[in-house]
Amino acid sequence: MAVFRFSRLDVGLTVLGLGALVLDIVLDVRTAVELYQEGDILRLSVLLLLLVSSSLLVQSYSWLWYSYDGFHRDTRVEQALSLRTLRILHCLQLGTYLRHLGVLELAVGHVFCGTDQRDLSVFLSHDVAMLRLVEAFSESLPQLVLMLSTSIHRGELHLWPGLKAAASALCVSFTVLSYHRSLRSFLPDKQKQSVLSSLVFLVWNLLLLVSRVSALSLVMSSWPCLSLVHVLCSWLVLSGCAWFCRTAFMSSPGGELLYRGTVGLIWYFTWFNVVEGKTFLRTALYHVYQLLDISLLCSVWVWTRELQTQDLLLSLAVLVTYNVGLMVKGLYYRCLHPNLRVQDQVDSGHSNTCVSLDGAKHSCRSEVSFKVHHRRT
Repeated sequence: MAVFRFSRLDVGLTVLGLGALVLDIVLDVRTAVELYQEGDILRLSVLLLLLVSSSLLVQSYSWLWYSYDGFHRDTRVEQALSLRTLRILHCLQLGTYLRHLGVLELAVGHVFCGTDQRDLSVFLSHDVAMLRLVEAFSESLPQLVLMLSTSIHRGELHLWPGLKAAASALCVSFTVLSYHRSLRSFLPDKQKQSVLSSLVFLVWNLLLLVSRVSALSLVMSSWPCLSLVHVLCSWLVLSGCAWFCRTAFMSSPGGELLYRGTVGLIWYFTWFNVVEGKTFLRTALYHVYQLLDISLLCSVWVWTRELQTQDLLLSLAVLVTYNVGLMVKGLYYRCLHPNLRVQDQVDSGHSNTCVSLDGAKHSCRSEVSFKVHHRRT
């Protein structure tokens, strides 16, 4: 069986990810307190709804994955808890933090104790990366839209709110980059992603996300109910597309339904590859759809603002940002994307789905996670 890579950079990203998780909790609490002190009960309620919904979603994934593995736990941190305690932690919305501590245990052992558990580290860190990705698109980005639309509605487009919004978008882009690197860890024969390649990957994701979030925030600042209807209808359409793709990521029908709904949510903000094979046509169609949708949102917002020049320029800036992001993405895949040199042979009963770990087949969260074909997520 091939040995998967878990570099020192990946260890550093793991530690940074844990720190970002703690910082995110602190900022969520601070934001909630600020809204309460301002007496903005409506936005406080929406914020709490986002936090609770996202937490329930992430904890559901964590619990389902434990159940798919027969509640087998690999790290000492996880093994120290009984099944009952594990269930209680997930009910208290704390189960995912146990996974973070398990990955941190392996990372510390790899750096300071010289333990060689790279295969296990890759598997567990990928689980954590996937959970963080789900949290980013179900909590962080919707929360960013809420805060940005509030600032626009109040006319508070000052430096500090702008910096906070940019920092939030950068954190989400960093989460996408971490997930992308975790996927590549399953491809031992694939060229290593350089620092320059990672930076360009981060930039084009940031540009596309900023454009999408800005367009939605502009409309939500003037037409909140219309924006919610737009998001709901778009999510239903995109989830239907995920259903049409016949994904097979989870090991139960209920889990697969949850996954397809999550893909629909991620697709509202950015492209996420969920099927095997060439993706150029699907990606192109998706970006055409996104560009048309962003143009529609910006047009509606400008129309409600009575065609003021400043608003028109702002809408054009949003569209230009998305197009620049597409150009940088094209440059990345043309010049900087590390390509597969030799197809990896996986040790499993059926090719290119599940990867064997220590002689036991890991749970089949494989369609996106463990494939060794070309992918562009």
